Amino acid sequence: MVKARKELPGVGELVVATVDKIFDYGAYVKLDEYEGMDAYLPWSEVSTRWIRNIRDVIREGQKIVVKVIRVNRRRRTVDVSLKKVADNERRRKMLWWKRYVKAAKIIELIAEKIGKSIDEAYEQVIWRLEDFYGDPMYGLEEAVLRGDEALREAGIPEEWISPILEEVKRYVRVKKVKIRGTLILRSLKPHGVEDIRKVLLQIPSIAIKSGEGIKAKVYTLGAPRYIIEIEANDYKSAEKALSNILRNIEREAETLGMEMRFEREKR
Repeated sequence: MVKARKELPGVGELVVATVDKIFDYGAYVKLDEYEGMDAYLPWSEVSTRWIRNIRDVIREGQKIVVKVIRVNRRRRTVDVSLKKVADNERRRKMLWWKRYVKAAKIIELIAEKIGKSIDEAYEQVIWRLEDFYGDPMYGLEEAVLRGDEALREAGIPEEWISPILEEVKRYVRVKKVKIRGTLILRSLKPHGVEDIRKVLLQIPSIAIKSGEGIKAKVYTLGAPRYIIEIEANDYKSAEKALSNILRNIEREAETLGMEMRFEREKR
């Protein structure tokens, strides 16, 4: 169970919860993000469609994403809705939560190794990464990619930095993203084939210069069609690299009198 940053959630907040007890009139859930605090899910907030039995939608022990609809701060009671959570909101929240829990476990493990308390782990590392990056796991992934700079930027105390860098190499794997498309190059000049080869050979080096961790591969589909595949740490970097590559190819194609066209492959 992760440590909560505040005592109560706010109205409209999306929260990960575990279904605890189900009754004919509704259900009680435990809010995972608030140290298992109880919340009430009314029967009318379970589904947008008519249902005969609540158990047709939820089951005890199930992880769900709910939206907070009422909070009584004096009585410390919370009501939530399941039907007011869109599918895309549920997917994003659950992915964020799984990553948050994993990051928290890694930092808690490091805290134990260096003699720090759980409170210190959250206050000095987890919440600072969350504030700076929006997602503590993203902060740890940045540490894998950029080293101590990524941690210092987030205000992580010096005594944590070396232990974190050592541990993230074991537990954090940064997933790469790929984008691709078809490049069409034609030349009618006597040395056209050599000109095209010269342009294609430049692509990997242009990608490397576009940013850290960026790679480009070129495959032939049979002249004049060639596949360009960009691999990067995120889509923004990949798109930037692709723009740089196409800009350079366009300039070279114009200089060498080649016809150029690019067809982007949809993600």
